[in-house]
Amino acid sequence: MKWLTALLLLLFLARCTPPARQEAQSLSGKVVNIADGDTFTLLLPDNTTKKIRLHGVDAPERHQPFGSVSRQRLRELIFQKQVSVEEKDVDRYGRIVGIAFVDGLSVNEEMLRSGLVWHYTRYDDNPQWAQLQEEARRAKKGLWQDKNPVAPWEWRQEQRGQGKAA
Repeated sequence: MKWLTALLLLLFLARCTPPARQEAQSLSGKVVNIADGDTFTLLLPDNTTKKIRLHGVDAPERHQPFGSVSRQRLRELIFQKQVSVEEKDVDRYGRIVGIAFVDGLSVNEEMLRSGLVWHYTRYDDNPQWAQLQEEARRAKKGLWQDKNPVAPWEWRQEQRGQGKAA
C-alpha cells in the first residue's frame, strides 16, 4: 500500500511541475535585407529566410524623423554579414524577436549607443540598455538631436488616429 501511495504522489507531483523551460534558440546566417532600423531578414544555411525583430528596441518609422538614418545605420552594421541571433520570442507577425550579434558586438546595444532606436521598456527592463539610451540622449546622438523626439509607438498611434497606415 505504501508503494501505491508513493506512486500516486509522484504522478501528482509530475503533473503539477511546470515543464522545463526550453533553451533559447540561436540562429546564424547572412543578412540579406534591412526593413527598417530594428527589422531584418536572415538567410539561414538551409536557404530559408527568417524575419528578425531586434528585442528591446524600437526604431523610428520610415516616414518619421531619423527613420531612414536608423535603417541606414543597421545596414552599415549587418547587411551582407554573418549574424547570430539569440531568440527571445516570436511576435504577432511571426517574426523572431531576438538579440543580434555581429563580430562579437550586440547589434541591439550598438543601435541604442548610436541614438537611433528607443529602448522599448514595454518589452525590456534591462538597466544597462536604459543607461545606453540615456548616454545617447545626453550626448544628443542620433534622434536625440531632435528638440522633441517622438517615440515610434506614440507616432504609430498618432498615425492610426489620423487614419493613416504607419
